[in-house]
Amino acid sequence: MRASEPPRSPTAPIPRYRVTVCAAEPGALPTRAGFDLAVYHGLEAVAEADTVVVPSWDPDLPVAPELGEALRAAHARGARIVALCLGAFVLAESGLVDGREVTTHWHAAPLLATRHPGIRVRSDVLWTDLGDVVSSAGTVAALDCCLHLVRRDLGAAVAGEVARRLVMAPHRDGSQAQFVRTPVPDDDGPDEIAAAMAWARWRLDRPLDLDAWADGALMSRRTFTRRFPERTGESPGRWLLRQRLELARTLLETTQLPMDEVAERSGLGSSASLRRHFRQVLGTSPRRHRDQFADGPAVR
Repeated sequence: MRASEPPRSPTAPIPRYRVTVCAAEPGALPTRAGFDLAVYHGLEAVAEADTVVVPSWDPDLPVAPELGEALRAAHARGARIVALCLGAFVLAESGLVDGREVTTHWHAAPLLATRHPGIRVRSDVLWTDLGDVVSSAGTVAALDCCLHLVRRDLGAAVAGEVARRLVMAPHRDGSQAQFVRTPVPDDDGPDEIAAAMAWARWRLDRPLDLDAWADGALMSRRTFTRRFPERTGESPGRWLLRQRLELARTLLETTQLPMDEVAERSGLGSSASLRRHFRQVLGTSPRRHRDQFADGPAVR
């Protein structure tokens, strides 16, 4: 059995992606984790891929010329290039983000910016999606980024199922901060903000007054609006809009409800409001989104 073709349970769903692991020099590749990776494919696999993912990288290692050439050729024919965490160093060396922006782990951002002053290095967000090039911060942010790609390719319903299997949040927006001042409550006390978020998720179809939301968390409005971004990295309003858009996307993909009812159930009010928010945040229309993800197209 090849390493790129693991055994699959007969009850497991058919995968939507075909994954091939490759390297400039196939074979046993050492890692800093104390084990080797068995890689059976060379860079010829890059020439056939719709999406090329560059995992984390050792910044002290040179990027093989043939690797940079393979990435540039894949990009030129329309493949999506994804760099996770320190994989941004490979992306920068390839020249694909010259004059553009790239996201990487905050700890390595100064080094990357020094080496490539012509690139805007982002260390303040989880991931960046430029359409043709996608990059992310560290390990957990890389998972968020990959889940974003699943959502973009296959829809919110499939992404939600993947998130459930991984026991992770179904969506963290790329613009969210890499770290926040109060990520978890001190000691073993209650997490009032997490409870307030759960309370709001059960009421997405209803008008949600900020004062009532703060009262439910046993805080003043001022304290709530200060602590919410400290806990989550975003304002209560932006967080609530994302939750409603996620619910709307799921309803569009899994039901044939009229647009007005989708808007009402997701708390977005009217079909006009639904269209406006979809256009502003997602860059598409609700109808086009439903048409695109109705059948869940397979991709390589």
